[in-house]
Amino acid sequence: LFTWGGLGVKSHRTWPIAPDPDTLKHRWNALVRETDLEKKTVLFHPDRDRDLNKVVKSQLGRIELRGTAVINETGDVQSTVRYGYRSFDRQWIIPDHRLISMARPQLWEIQSSKQVYLTALRANSPTVGPAVTITELIPDEHHYKGSFSGRVYPLWADAKASISNLRPEFLAFLAKRYGLPVTPEDGIAYIAGVMAHPAFTARFQKDLVQPGLRLPLTADAALFAEAAALGREVIWLHSYGERFIDAGAGRPKGPPRMRKDIEPTIPGPGEIPLSPEPLPDTMTYDPATRRLGIGKGYVENVSPAMWAYEISGKKVIWQWFSYRKRDRTKPIIGDRRPPSPLEKIQPDGWLSEYTTDLLNLLRVLGRVIALEPAQADVLERICAGGLIPLEDLQQAGLIATAETPVKAE
Repeated sequence: LFTWGGLGVKSHRTWPIAPDPDTLKHRWNALVRETDLEKKTVLFHPDRDRDLNKVVKSQLGRIELRGTAVINETGDVQSTVRYGYRSFDRQWIIPDHRLISMARPQLWEIQSSKQVYLTALRANSPTVGPAVTITELIPDEHHYKGSFSGRVYPLWADAKASISNLRPEFLAFLAKRYGLPVTPEDGIAYIAGVMAHPAFTARFQKDLVQPGLRLPLTADAALFAEAAALGREVIWLHSYGERFIDAGAGRPKGPPRMRKDIEPTIPGPGEIPLSPEPLPDTMTYDPATRRLGIGKGYVENVSPAMWAYEISGKKVIWQWFSYRKRDRTKPIIGDRRPPSPLEKIQPDGWLSEYTTDLLNLLRVLGRVIALEPAQADVLERICAGGLIPLEDLQQAGLIATAETPVKAE
């Protein structure tokens, strides 16, 4: 369905990524101020692609290119940008090509305020939760679930959002079939409406034993429009209200909210203590009171479904917290090198922006969960109704046959 799909960003060092931008500034300063070459090398954490002496010549989109080696740096850190680190987890990255071994320049070149990326597994199959997730940010290679790599499928093939990355012949085929215009936004919204929810993964679990996601394509124009309408809200939610904005349809710009009586909130006594109180290391959940505990603080109105929400074995809330708690160390498997000591540089205490991000995450999950029954219903009706036959897609050159292989993703 897509002209191009590829891997997300792979840094080969995690210290240039953090949940808050100030931490990245402190890590950078520690690196450039180190005068002992051996210690500086350990801090940088070199690999075969990047070291202190590496000079890069390719730019990352509109990001400033620094043409000197890091070993000669004395200035401030490159301006940090939001980064699609994991599904529903928007962190920050230093967009410095000297620090990122596999930056995937093509992704940076097509980034814009209208860009949307689908992320999904490729060599493995989803087991629970949505089969695809969405971000408006440059995505990490492990964005979908935090492991097993994956693929990235952009909506647009250029930064001007004028060239569709959904195959034009596919959109033209649907338009002719339905007797209505089908835009690139319609196409990606239909995919999100049909596939970005747990009922899809559950329904096709036996088929998904063989990796590779297949899309049920309705022959009914009205069902296509209904699924696409749901998908527009899915994309709006996954992008935290930054894409597919339509205030008239209930999708205003900015982090989505819930009804006040069911919205996760932090009452006065539940405030998560900031510095000098150290970062918390514990997270608890009580389904009876619907209370999510973060150290000495807590959040009210957290449903069991929010707490349990997972993406193929990764619980979203717990994974989000694991990058913000005090002890963020992970076991070293095999003979892998220990991470850079720069990773130990983190806030002394909980940050107010962590609280804002947590509430936004919970509200997005609440809205996503509330939308899932409608998605499951439309998927059921799509599968029970008429589907566009495989032969029609093959004749249109959209599906590979032995005689006419299709190279597009």
